[in-house]
Amino acid sequence: MKYTSLLAALVLTLAGCSKDAMEPAVVADTVFIGNNIITMDEATEGAEAVALKDGKILVVGSRQAATAHIGESTEVIQLGDKALVPGFIDAHGHFSFVGAMADMVNLNPPPVGPVTNIASLQQAIRDFITERDLEEDQWIYGFGYDDSLLAEGRHPTRHDLDEVSTDIPIVITHVSGHLASANTKALDRAGITVETQNPPGGVIRREADGKTPNGVLEESATYKIRSSLASISSDELDGFSELVDRAVYEHVKNGLTTVQEGGANPTLVRKLRAVAAQKPLPVDLVAFPIGNGLESEVLENFDYQTQYKDGIRVGGVKFMLDGSPQGRTAYMREPYDEPPQGVPHPKHYVAYPNIPLEAYEQRAQILLENKVPFITHANGDAAIDMVITAHDDAGITADDDRRSVVIHAQLTRPDHLAEYKRLGLVPSYFVAHTFFWGDWHRISFGDERALHISPLKSSQDLGIHYTVHNDSPVVPPNMMRLWWTGVERQTRSGFVLGADQRASPREVLYAMTQGGAYQYFEEDIKGSLTPGKQADLVILSEDPLAENATDLKDIAVLQTWARGKKVFEQ
Repeated sequence: MKYTSLLAALVLTLAGCSKDAMEPAVVADTVFIGNNIITMDEATEGAEAVALKDGKILVVGSRQAATAHIGESTEVIQLGDKALVPGFIDAHGHFSFVGAMADMVNLNPPPVGPVTNIASLQQAIRDFITERDLEEDQWIYGFGYDDSLLAEGRHPTRHDLDEVSTDIPIVITHVSGHLASANTKALDRAGITVETQNPPGGVIRREADGKTPNGVLEESATYKIRSSLASISSDELDGFSELVDRAVYEHVKNGLTTVQEGGANPTLVRKLRAVAAQKPLPVDLVAFPIGNGLESEVLENFDYQTQYKDGIRVGGVKFMLDGSPQGRTAYMREPYDEPPQGVPHPKHYVAYPNIPLEAYEQRAQILLENKVPFITHANGDAAIDMVITAHDDAGITADDDRRSVVIHAQLTRPDHLAEYKRLGLVPSYFVAHTFFWGDWHRISFGDERALHISPLKSSQDLGIHYTVHNDSPVVPPNMMRLWWTGVERQTRSGFVLGADQRASPREVLYAMTQGGAYQYFEEDIKGSLTPGKQADLVILSEDPLAENATDLKDIAVLQTWARGKKVFEQ
């Protein structure tokens, strides 16, 4: 509601003062008043009001303190039973890919999509072709198929996709983003034949003859065929601003005020900057270009920024060490309980690293010496071992404050936790896995390993700085469901995947706010409702910390404010 002139006049009259005398020296742009303000700052907890001015938090405290800054132009928001929390921070995700989803077939299983078996997957693609009136020279991309939840219990092959079309090239990406399947036309277009060898860090799955590609591609074997995704990979800007707008909307409607481009290429960074130069992003975007193939000279002179320009900064480098546990390509120290179908020596299958330890160490050493932040995708425990070894060999400890991030850190072993603490590593846990693939992990790894994925409580007890994330679009950027998974750890079947690793609602909220700010070296300007910090806030439909609160996943994001401006309202 606007603080109207009539109301202002009434206040002035009651006070017996003139308007000029009562107009505060500093007039707030916006004031929030309510009883459910969660500041995530011990110094301001229990606040009844928050005042904003010029994109910053002006006052956090009593109603009297905030209302002292109300003028005729101030917008006053009475929260009532609603809650106010700091803006959510995306610790890891793929911003542009979220925007690109509108141009792809939704092949996710429920609750995200409609696909439950290969027949429904095929029909979804047929419907997409009909709706878009696609022709032979236009590629079709689908995203989100999940072999663990398909009735057939396997990956779709080129033969399944050929039943949809032999004229239009079709590529569908596994929900993990680490595997893909292509029809014969797409394989031919990409030049993948019986003579094509497995690339380093990838596998081209074969038919019974051991030679003919069956259409399923793992890890780096997907790069060639996915590089034709023009909306992200090409230099073309046509339609890209609309893609960015869609990505912004999908994030802000979930309360996110800082987002991540977690694995960009130089072309994508240039396109993002070009779009933002025309229309600055309403949220903060931190980009991390992939560093696996970067030469020493590039890394030694790597240009990263601590300040945002038009809402974007390059925050460092990202490395990819292994694949995904749901795709069964996470690099493990001990064999999988149930490996993928058709692998040689299944009893000894541990998957594989994307790059050798020596190559990773050499690159990490350069960045550590030059104090360039970097994040490392490491799902399996053997991949996590690589991160620890690289930092240990470089002589880095927590006192050096590098805050290198272990992205996903799914198969973290108990002995890893002390190493995180000693080396100052920041594990960013993909705790949403507990719901989406917890049942699958029990089959793949057995209960001893599966029940310890995303060990939030143990990390909390050791005082380890950690964050949580959705890795969108692997799962949608739904922060309330992410919050719920960290607290409840329920799988799709209702099994509690490691009750001893449940965190409290406040602890998970810390990981989504203050923890995220720490990960980005931004704890002085974000993560809590503290005077002087950036005015990033979220209004929720009710108090998430109340004893009788609705399930966290069912609490609604009503408004999102970034840099003091309302960027979403339900």
